[in-house]
Amino acid sequence: MAVPGGGAKDDTFNVLDLAEYTKNRPWWRKMFAPSSGSSAEKYNVATQLVIGGVTGWCTGFLFQKVGKLAATAVGGGFFLLQIANHTGYIKVDWNLIQRDMNKAKQQLKFHTSGDKMPAEVKSRVDEVVIFLKKNAILTGGFAGGFLFGMAS
Repeated sequence: MAVPGGGAKDDTFNVLDLAEYTKNRPWWRKMFAPSSGSSAEKYNVATQLVIGGVTGWCTGFLFQKVGKLAATAVGGGFFLLQIANHTGYIKVDWNLIQRDMNKAKQQLKFHTSGDKMPAEVKSRVDEVVIFLKKNAILTGGFAGGFLFGMAS
C-alpha cells in the first residue's frame, strides 16, 4: 500500500487463537464467569429446555416431599396440642392469644401500609427479573419441570 511520502506501509495485526485461549481457561470460569453471558448465548434451545426441565423436576419433587413432611409435622403437632388441651394436660388462655393476634394484625397493617420496598430487596428483585428475561427458555423449562415434579 502506498503512503504519502513515497514509502510502503507495513500493516501488522496480532492474531488471537480462540481455541488456545479457551483451552487455557478452567471449565468453571467458562461456566460461572460474570462475563460469560446468559445461558441463551451459551446453549441451544433444546439444551436449555432439558437443563431447565431436569432442575425444575428435581426441585419440584423435593419440594413436594419436604412439603408433605412439614405439613405432617405441623398438623400432628396441632393434633397433639388439641388432645392435650381436651384431656386437661394444658390450659389455653384464649384471651391472651386473641390479644397477641390483634397486636400482630396491627403490626402487619403498619408494615404493609407503605408501598415502599427496601432498596436491597428492590435490587434483588430487579436482578431476578433481569435473569428471567435473559433466560426465558431456561425459566420456562424449569417451571414446567417444577410442575411435573410436584405432580409426580
